[in-house]
Amino acid sequence: MNALEVTGLTVSTVAGAPVLSDVSFAVAPGEVLALVGESGSGKTTAGLAALGHFRRGLAVSGGRITAGPDAVDVLSLDGAARRRLRGSTVAYIPQDPALSLNPALRIGRQIAEVLETHGHSGSVDERVGEVLAEVGLPADPAYRRRYPHQLSGGQQQRVGIAMAFACRPAVVVLDEPTTGLDVVTQALVLKTVRALTAEHGVAALYITHDLAVVAEIADRVAVMYHGEIVECGPAERVLRAPSHAYTRRLLDAVPDPDALSAPPPPEDPVLAARGVCVSYGQHQVLRGVDVSVARGECLMLLGESGSGKTTLSQCIAGLTSTYTGTVSLAGTGLATSTRHRTDDQRRRIQYVFQSPFSSLNPRKTVAQSIEVPLTRLTSLSRAERRARVEEMLDRVRLGRALADRLPEQLSGGERQRAAIARALVTTPDVLVCDEVTSALDVSVQATIVELLGELRRELGMAMLFVTHNIALAGEVADKIAVLRGGSIVEEGPVRTVLDAPSHAYTRELLAATPRL
Repeated sequence: MNALEVTGLTVSTVAGAPVLSDVSFAVAPGEVLALVGESGSGKTTAGLAALGHFRRGLAVSGGRITAGPDAVDVLSLDGAARRRLRGSTVAYIPQDPALSLNPALRIGRQIAEVLETHGHSGSVDERVGEVLAEVGLPADPAYRRRYPHQLSGGQQQRVGIAMAFACRPAVVVLDEPTTGLDVVTQALVLKTVRALTAEHGVAALYITHDLAVVAEIADRVAVMYHGEIVECGPAERVLRAPSHAYTRRLLDAVPDPDALSAPPPPEDPVLAARGVCVSYGQHQVLRGVDVSVARGECLMLLGESGSGKTTLSQCIAGLTSTYTGTVSLAGTGLATSTRHRTDDQRRRIQYVFQSPFSSLNPRKTVAQSIEVPLTRLTSLSRAERRARVEEMLDRVRLGRALADRLPEQLSGGERQRAAIARALVTTPDVLVCDEVTSALDVSVQATIVELLGELRRELGMAMLFVTHNIALAGEVADKIAVLRGGSIVEEGPVRTVLDAPSHAYTRELLAATPRL
């Protein structure tokens, strides 16, 4: 008997636009079904339907969903019954572990609350220790007393998995749970999920766009396209011999690690500037500069005052339109000025300014300042904007308690975190950081650099880190481009440039860097 059955599910917007059309799938106990598709395919809507949850503005117009050993009719339940169902019969693991963890509660208490809410009959304390051990985390009292911010992203996600499996549900819905994790941590999380589903006979619905992950974890695959399931079958068959053209297109787009045994071709950059020149009268500030940054990569733009590094970063962000040359985003050329770029292009490149004291409006609260880009560049509702603001406050480790404070009530480090949150709130592809640590003392500087590194790894952003401080290179960047007098005099991987600089100017900068 299947633990989850979705039959003929049809969902549309309240205006009548179709979202899901006659979607059917089933998951047996101990089985992992991967629900695969690109953004907008309907996979998350179909997955969340298993919990009886539909985003505001959506309506079910047909179909049936049953879950658990008693085949509970999910769509017929009232609100209270659906809430009882979630966590006990059907559990959910979100993409971002920060969404499932309360930053103000210790992790042991959070798992205990799940058990208490659903009336766990045995010892809550014993079950907390047991489920932590099941996901490969320490179960000792000291570890249980940690707060989420004291854990790595992978540890946070495993705590989220522990919470989901705590009440031994019949069904677990996993919504892109490894998207923000590095490959080593991703492998560990996948292994954990696979082991728990098999050991406890849990039906797992794994929502993802990553077919490489599917090959690692899934027994069967259902491929979604424009709200319909276009192909469904055993994972090996679907991945090796797909029958639908859309599935073949998805497979063709999967990177092949074996291809890296030969010298790889240049990776397609998410951001590229080519031949950028800027002159003020007779003074040339930039002289035909070329730079590029790949997704998930950080390029440090290094140079002294007057080298042109901030001018170049402002050209990229569209904050100055007085340049010649080209700036492109994912292969699409951009207008020189932000006013001539689309809202989506403006959303995808965000800028964090040098001074944390002047980058926030002194008359707006932190939350109001962070919300501004969402109001201008997205169509989110007020409630959705507020939720995103709170999520970003958590992500930059600032905390929701500071949301309603004015900038003057924050420290310099807190203000810079708020400025970073404002830049991240639109989920950009590229983050330009212009001397963001130069106004901070060394201890605060270290926390901001660490934060930026964590965010880049979690979100997969490209980052342009503009600075005069070469000492930060090893902490923050993958590559360095050294600017002098408006020209790049040296560029390469961080370790190559630091250990064996080829240009006298770079050697001069290194020699002048203070050391303990």
